Amino acid sequence: MKKLKSLSEGEFLKLIFLLLSASFLVGAVCMPDRGTMFRGLVQIVAQPAKIPTNYFAVGGFAATFLNMGLVGLICWGLFVVFHSTPSNVSNLAVILTIGFGSWGINILNVWPTIAGVLLYCALKHEKPGQNVNAMLFSTGIAPLITDLMIRYPHAEVVGFGLGRVVLAIAIGLCIGLFLPAGLAFSPKVHKGFDLYSAALPVGMMAFFLQAALFKTMGVALPAAPDAADLQVTARAAVNIFCCLVFGGAVVLAFAMGAKWSDYVTLLRDPDLVSNFSSTYGNAVFLMNLGFFGLFILGYYNLIGASFNGVTMGIIFCMLSTCNSGSHPGNVWPIMLGYIVMSAVFGVLSNLAGGSFSGAINAQAIVIGLCYANGLSPIADKYGWQYGFLASSMHYILVTSVPLLHGGYCLYNGGFTAALICMILVPQLERFFKTREEKKALKA
Repeated sequence: MKKLKSLSEGEFLKLIFLLLSASFLVGAVCMPDRGTMFRGLVQIVAQPAKIPTNYFAVGGFAATFLNMGLVGLICWGLFVVFHSTPSNVSNLAVILTIGFGSWGINILNVWPTIAGVLLYCALKHEKPGQNVNAMLFSTGIAPLITDLMIRYPHAEVVGFGLGRVVLAIAIGLCIGLFLPAGLAFSPKVHKGFDLYSAALPVGMMAFFLQAALFKTMGVALPAAPDAADLQVTARAAVNIFCCLVFGGAVVLAFAMGAKWSDYVTLLRDPDLVSNFSSTYGNAVFLMNLGFFGLFILGYYNLIGASFNGVTMGIIFCMLSTCNSGSHPGNVWPIMLGYIVMSAVFGVLSNLAGGSFSGAINAQAIVIGLCYANGLSPIADKYGWQYGFLASSMHYILVTSVPLLHGGYCLYNGGFTAALICMILVPQLERFFKTREEKKALKA
């Protein structure tokens, strides 16, 4: 335990990435269909991955856990191979990418865009270790890479072909080549109020490519996944696995010397803190990972979400911000906004004679809430009321945004959050005072 406590932030994060990846691999061999997990993994690699694809239905439970574990090892391996030191942003990138390992990313479709970032490094004479985060964020458009490989320009899967694979690699190289510039520019647009900052450039790339490859070419956009596939669930397995992982994180944090009072300090900190591990230490960050994970899991159980592969994935996608600014204290207003808006629009839809599909446990809304979490800095800086407002606006917009990118941007809700920031933040800055400014006036 002394060696664990003495680890630097970067080395500790590498260890967390490795342990998290290993936990999924252990989960894979514990699944009842473990005998078919390798065959199931082949199915996951060879089938479309447009959102929201449920890998539980495509390849089975064990194969999904296996894919998530292997994706995690790829992420960890990139930091090791390129001698890169992880940061809080790396924590977001890795856990986010692992989360998508159950509904859009697989061990094949990540490589073309990663190669594109390596091409960028070669052309700009930058060290690959400085751009590992960009490599991981580039995979947010992985479903497009899969479709290009196995069915473009057809609507149905026709299998891998040389021409299609070459096209997918070429498009992936272009995405990876241009993404680092977009990642650097994105915070200037949302001013740091969208924790899923990479979603803006990835979403805009998906928007452009969907238009260029399909709409402008007159090629029919493939249909969304069959909704019936979302009914393949594993509520008990997901809950047991998550409780063990998140509970284990809390226990380990206490063993490292973290105190409950330290975590309360984090929750009550009036400042906008964007790096918990460097500000409060590795143990307190790990405590937030555990408690925030249990908080997210409890919410999805409370609303009656369907625990398919998509839902399991978004638990970890939401958890990815646990070192970048999110915790139960600033996320509950986001959750409340979704709950209230679901009730309000359910009533309004009924009065207008509409066909309401925005119930709080509807799959699209369950996914949307995950990325509305990225707006938690608004609640931190302006107060919970404004976090509630931002979340309400996100609820209204999130199900319309896939029309822009055709279901190829895994960061759909984060892209939506960036759009909300573009609408809301200028108004907040013009008409309202931050919590710090209010405090100064009172003083």
